[in-house]
Amino acid sequence: MNVAELLVRCLEAEGTRYVFGLPGEENMELLHAIKKSRSLEFVLTRDERGASFMAAAWGRLSGRPGVCVSTLGPGAINMLLGVADAFLDFAPLVAVTAQKNLSETFKEAHQYVDIFSMYRPVTKWGASIRGKNIPEIVRKAFRVAQTEKPGPAHLELPEDAAGIVAEGEPMAPSAIPYPEPPEEAITAAISMIRQAENPIAIAGGGVIRAGASGQLLRFIRGFGIPAATTFMAMGAVPADEELYLSTVGLQQRDYISCGLEQADLIIAIGYDPVEFSPRYWRQKPPAPGQKKKSFIHIGATPAETDVAYQSFELVGDINHTLRSLLRKKAEIKAKKRPYFARLKEREREFLPTETGGYPLKPLRIIREMRAALGRKDVLISDVGAHKFWIARFYQALSPGTVLISNGLSSMGFAIPSAISAKLLCPERKVIAAVGDGGFLMSLPDLETAQRLSLSFTVLIWNDGGYGLIGWKQRLKYGEEFFTRFGNPDFGRLAESFGARSFRVEKEDDLGPLLKHAVKSSGVSVIDCPVDYNENLKLTDRLGEIICPM
Repeated sequence: MNVAELLVRCLEAEGTRYVFGLPGEENMELLHAIKKSRSLEFVLTRDERGASFMAAAWGRLSGRPGVCVSTLGPGAINMLLGVADAFLDFAPLVAVTAQKNLSETFKEAHQYVDIFSMYRPVTKWGASIRGKNIPEIVRKAFRVAQTEKPGPAHLELPEDAAGIVAEGEPMAPSAIPYPEPPEEAITAAISMIRQAENPIAIAGGGVIRAGASGQLLRFIRGFGIPAATTFMAMGAVPADEELYLSTVGLQQRDYISCGLEQADLIIAIGYDPVEFSPRYWRQKPPAPGQKKKSFIHIGATPAETDVAYQSFELVGDINHTLRSLLRKKAEIKAKKRPYFARLKEREREFLPTETGGYPLKPLRIIREMRAALGRKDVLISDVGAHKFWIARFYQALSPGTVLISNGLSSMGFAIPSAISAKLLCPERKVIAAVGDGGFLMSLPDLETAQRLSLSFTVLIWNDGGYGLIGWKQRLKYGEEFFTRFGNPDFGRLAESFGARSFRVEKEDDLGPLLKHAVKSSGVSVIDCPVDYNENLKLTDRLGEIICPM
């Protein structure tokens, strides 16, 4: 048994099902070992960036590290984008990159660059494999990748090291224990909740990662505390829950901003500051009679150091912490929160009601996507103007059913992620919502999806430009520049990959097309013109918000 074969046995022991990547001259030994495996399946992607996005999405959806592999030099550099995305989206991932022979890594050599140093700033841990301690190295990579806050680990495998004779047996995965907050800390937090007149909870991505959505619901219902979620925690509190307010994450003033201002206690649960900086919570001087705002941080890791987020910390397993707080619920009678009831009613009134017209308005598209998908089906949003419309207005009803990149926020994320979603949950319908810019960045992996006989729908929000940047330019300068481009015939392009194609020609087309597409086998691509003049109208409406008093 050589190093590559032992590495593959270790991947098998970790429960790895798919390895995403591309072959190269320098990783042939590793791929040959994968080919001989009885439990691993190699997914050949069309570029390394797509492979790393697939591994990151697998990690986020399954909770287990996704695995991606590349050759050296250009392949490893191309794979770096999805690794960085996993780093800021807290997705468990193990990236394996090839490298030149050990005898060539100290001097000028064809295709040699220091990949290990490039990966270091966007990985939690890494090791360059030299032929020994393979089981320990692989076990540590998976353990580090999965430990809160999760992220990528990097293994570098030089070409000649892969063929060295290896000894050892894979190490068995083990559970990762998290501490429990001490009883006196639970008691102190209960005292803060008891004294609060207008508490509000914010659920972050850590709730999804901990599988704590059910316990969170019991917590907010038990204490009668209204809740919002970050973009990446959509569905952690179902949108049809009475205590649900909305998402937080828009930098413009929103109705949830009124709630944050009025709150005298913010309970942040599984909160990741990378999504929504606490500076947006910064309180103005308290109004006469208003208490100074306090914070409780509930998470598996300590709170980020931030002058705007000086909190009382309950560090430990989120499920256990919420259960411990609920055990003391008898000390507190759930209160009516009239301010938040008025706030929620005002938020409903804020929702635009005019959705007619062609090209389609963003809210019309969102309503049609919601109608086409069931409660457990999956919507994946690429990055662009549509991401903010989806994050603000799409009604997520279950945890893990909306996948958004909101850390690195990289375009080209949705189609590779849809592939992972269907591999992991083949019974669920999946829609990948992409802009016309992001679609062309991930187009080649339509062939990957077709080759794997996967079925999902790609919905292109087509505005002929980089709509999000144009939106921001018009807000700041009153005009757009360098954002417009031409598009190919998306229908013919999709069909050339073997996908079915549809185009929305009038405002009532989209609903029937979506419902047909999500029930069909294979990949369907729907070209939907979108009216992004609604962007500035939304900004204007947000700017006119008056908080209910």
